[in-house]
Amino acid sequence: MEQQEFYMRQALALAAQAAALGEVPVGALVVKNGRIVGRGFNRREGAKNALCHAELIAIDQACRTLGGWRLFGCDLYVTLEPCPMCAGAIINSRIDRVYFGAYDPKAGSCGSVVDLFSLPYNHFPQAVGGVLREECAAALSDFFRKLRKAQGTASCAPGNGI
Repeated sequence: MEQQEFYMRQALALAAQAAALGEVPVGALVVKNGRIVGRGFNRREGAKNALCHAELIAIDQACRTLGGWRLFGCDLYVTLEPCPMCAGAIINSRIDRVYFGAYDPKAGSCGSVVDLFSLPYNHFPQAVGGVLREECAAALSDFFRKLRKAQGTASCAPGNGI
């Protein structure tokens, strides 16, 4: 678990970069043989693009770094359980394992709402949830609490967290 916590702390640092830019604080990284080959954090607001999730940015960078779209032997670390779009990209890129921090009861697709990794696709990534769960959840909660305060309302719902 020490290795997973090490990488998740790096993903949390990426999430903090997202928060500093006013983005929902989700960070992700792709690791192969102990080497980080892709990093990403949410950029949807700044890029004005629904596809700019942390996982997709990290996967894109990993593909460029490794020179191909198949990421066999790679692990993904992400601070929030992947949504359906990101889970699909994980399956399609052939990532072996996903370690995520906070569970997402509204859009999580590694077990919370649905487990896309268990469906009969052509690749079956393993998912391990709850790595530094409290810290990852706190980063999201703190962000939305500050956002509600800045908007002057306590009733602003955070949406699905991604």
